[in-house]
Amino acid sequence: MVAATFLSLLVSTQLALVLSVQAAPTAATFPANGKFDYQIGGSYTAAADVKVVDRDHSESPVAGLFNICYINAFQTQPEEKSFWTSSANKDLLLLTKAGALFEDKDWPGEYFLDTTTDAKRQRIATILNGWIDDCASKGFNAIEPDNLDTFTRSNGLLTADNNLALAKLFTDHAHSLGLLVAQKNTGDELGSTGKSAAGFDFALAEECNEYEECDSYTDVYGANVIEIEYTDADDASANFKAVCKARGSSISVILRDRDVVASSDKAYHYEEC
Repeated sequence: MVAATFLSLLVSTQLALVLSVQAAPTAATFPANGKFDYQIGGSYTAAADVKVVDRDHSESPVAGLFNICYINAFQTQPEEKSFWTSSANKDLLLLTKAGALFEDKDWPGEYFLDTTTDAKRQRIATILNGWIDDCASKGFNAIEPDNLDTFTRSNGLLTADNNLALAKLFTDHAHSLGLLVAQKNTGDELGSTGKSAAGFDFALAEECNEYEECDSYTDVYGANVIEIEYTDADDASANFKAVCKARGSSISVILRDRDVVASSDKAYHYEEC
């Protein structure tokens, strides 16, 4: 009788495991070298031949395309200051040695998140995972977690290991929902560690041509790389032609205005190889 009960329990457990595996969401396949449109500064109608669109998590995806959902994962957005500086969350913001909020010198109003302890990483991940849940429910296919490189700009207050530990938390969560996750920048700094330690699936590389680090992405992710160059770089037009000649046939490469504004803005600029 005991043996029969044990056998019944074993079969039930195995069946539950099978059903759990069958129910797990399946991640979309990244469309390597598909025409890409970067719309994080404002959404607009994509061209008919666009295959991949990247939009802020507050926006909606485009039906029929591969949609990437942008979240600022390692520092804050200006419009979210009251949320992050609230009594519940203010200790999650990194402080300078003088005790002030650590602000991004290039993007006023954006403050670094403090990834230095596991307890803080867990709490930050809980917030980010809520945004990722929204991305999944809207129908996005992937996540772009921005500013992974804060450890390179924190005057030694943050480390690559701690940022990758946070990335692992939200990447695992995104994967459980069937979403892919991008490594944003840090090609030379991380090499293959972003993929092996955090589980990133593809890369978004800003200005890798200018910094001569494009190979550090393609060596790890092959054709699953999106390269974004900007119009305010020196000799931007000539350099973009060289970029297209070097990699335009193998990965997705675009040239955008620095603020990535919507197409209705006079500052808008978009080219692709």
